[in-house]
Amino acid sequence: MTQKLTSPPITAVRTYIKQTWKTLTRSHQHLLESAQDTKLEHKPNTPWLVYISPQEDCNTVKSVLERSLSAKEMQQIEIRTLPSEVEAIEEHGLLYLPGAYVVPGGRFNEMYGWDSYFILLGLLRDEEWELAQSQVDQLLYQVQHYGTILNANRTYMLTRSQPPVLSMMVLALFQHTQDQAWLKSTLPLLEQFYYYWVVPPHLNSATGLSRYYALGEGAAPEVLFSELDEAGRSHYERVKEYYQQFEIDDYDVSLFYNRETDELTDLFYKGDRSMRESGFDITNRFGPFSVDIIHYAPVCLNSLLYQMEQDLAQIYEILGNPELGKQWSDRASLRRERIDQYLWDEDQGLYLDYHFYSNQRRHYEFATTFYPLWTGLASPAQAQRIVQNLSLFTAPGGIFTSTRVTGNQWDAPFGWGPLTLIAVQGLCRYGYDAEGHDIADKFLTMAIKEFTRCGFFVEKYDVERCSAQVSDEICFGYSSNEIGFGWTNGVILELLALQSLDLKD
Repeated sequence: MTQKLTSPPITAVRTYIKQTWKTLTRSHQHLLESAQDTKLEHKPNTPWLVYISPQEDCNTVKSVLERSLSAKEMQQIEIRTLPSEVEAIEEHGLLYLPGAYVVPGGRFNEMYGWDSYFILLGLLRDEEWELAQSQVDQLLYQVQHYGTILNANRTYMLTRSQPPVLSMMVLALFQHTQDQAWLKSTLPLLEQFYYYWVVPPHLNSATGLSRYYALGEGAAPEVLFSELDEAGRSHYERVKEYYQQFEIDDYDVSLFYNRETDELTDLFYKGDRSMRESGFDITNRFGPFSVDIIHYAPVCLNSLLYQMEQDLAQIYEILGNPELGKQWSDRASLRRERIDQYLWDEDQGLYLDYHFYSNQRRHYEFATTFYPLWTGLASPAQAQRIVQNLSLFTAPGGIFTSTRVTGNQWDAPFGWGPLTLIAVQGLCRYGYDAEGHDIADKFLTMAIKEFTRCGFFVEKYDVERCSAQVSDEICFGYSSNEIGFGWTNGVILELLALQSLDLKD
């Protein structure tokens, strides 16, 4: 353990994170703040829209909100019932959630799907029991009322989910509460969310593996307005310029871009939305801008579905139904076989994403290769091969997201708290404690050094330069480094605990 991590800065870190949960919490009394969205254009002096589920009674919700908000605040909000068809939404707004939840921070002023898992870990470490319970309950509410866990609770994200971590959250919370009645109540919603991922269009029948596949059409509204560069060009305009300038052999560009008309195709936007469902926006993991993602079985998604099958088996065991538990563990075993067949690359010694059309794995080294260690589906021999390849990913500040520098934030030289934690916990699970602790140490040293310099944690880091200053290196999507930051806070607390540095005042 490095001597750089000493008690005073850790105490400051813990104080900051504890206070930040309150700053990042949104509840009824924060509804006006929650409804505001810098990612979309908003006409001055018009109310912010809040949509409620058709299963809720509009007047009842209004009366509940009136008890938390002033008359002046209520005048700045318009409550509407969500149309039964997404296509019928003419003006976008916030999707109502009945309880408190933690947002990531910065431009992300809403509840995100996979961010919430890492936020939950932090809430549990910080003994924020009530908020942790509410965080999970809001995701369960989303499945019940909006059909799935959403990318985030805005109407323009109703057509895409995010990496499935709900069952892990349910079990993490249950470890604390031991509330079997609540655990039993989650099962129908867990299974509903599971089937979202394992039937078409998310299922690829030929392999039996799942893929990311957003259901919406056209450009993502939040990208058109908010992801502009200094010249005022949108992300999509920068993409078209890239297609004009560079030859690409990763995929057939004509599927995604019409050179003659200089227009992006419907399939491009389908891929772009699906890339956002993956949580990795943006990377060249599935070719430039990952727009070929719908033609791949990804390592991350299928590892998480394996985990979900194992989790459901465990829940049924806890509830005294081993027969149903066996059915779920059998599903996990079958998925493990398919992952071995399609996603494990023996020559490379890595898990790689599988392309359905070419029947080949894409040789793009990405930190998702650690997911099978994290979820326990790798064999000891496979884990050993990945450890032999660890030098591909290790960086002065932790691990690189990928081995390629592309100008995208989910590639080198950038590193992220969640991928760091997944790698560290995966390595330790297989007995590679020295390697795991070394990566944890590097990330903590970097993040706490930058915290000491600027006074806050951020969304991502340049793990080559050990710096939070990343904007000049990011060419596509949004280039800002958001402050807060929910999942970084949660990961910091987990890594401090792992390193036995979870000092409490």
